[in-house]
Amino acid sequence: MLIAGGFGVGKTTMVGSVSEIVPLRTEEPLTSAGLDIDDLDGIEKKRATTVALDFGRITLSPELVLYLFGTPGQQRFWFMWNDLAIGALGAVVLIDVRRPESSFAAVDFFERRGIPFVVGVNGFHGRHPYTPEEIRDALALPERTPVLLCDARERGSCRDVLITLIDELIASSARDRR
Repeated sequence: MLIAGGFGVGKTTMVGSVSEIVPLRTEEPLTSAGLDIDDLDGIEKKRATTVALDFGRITLSPELVLYLFGTPGQQRFWFMWNDLAIGALGAVVLIDVRRPESSFAAVDFFERRGIPFVVGVNGFHGRHPYTPEEIRDALALPERTPVLLCDARERGSCRDVLITLIDELIASSARDRR
């Protein structure tokens, strides 16, 4: 499963919140070299960035283990998304309510490749100023694409988003068999 979205939306946090193992992280400090490239509006306190991937694991049952791959959010690292998407069953697109436009490209990526996804609207400081319907309209998503309010810091919230994704994958598989 891929956890994707724009720069600073909470992908690393989500993988860390739900993983049963200590996540593998490839974070590096932000440097002055990226000041002209990285848009820190709304995330001024961000000090590090994922440069390759985050990796975690969650066991749902002895027969079902999910491997979680958090994608890098900065545009200059998007070339890695193609490799990370190979064999992916589905994805969570995280949206930062303060900067929803930062995740539009992630939605486009999965739509173009036909990879099923759900949208997790990550409310920072417990705030969700937009309803799921407003987010769905802004992203021009079909009604069947789940849009859920979540908090990437909370394990239960992240688990619920992943369960919704699994439910969608099962439903999609059943539709394909008809």
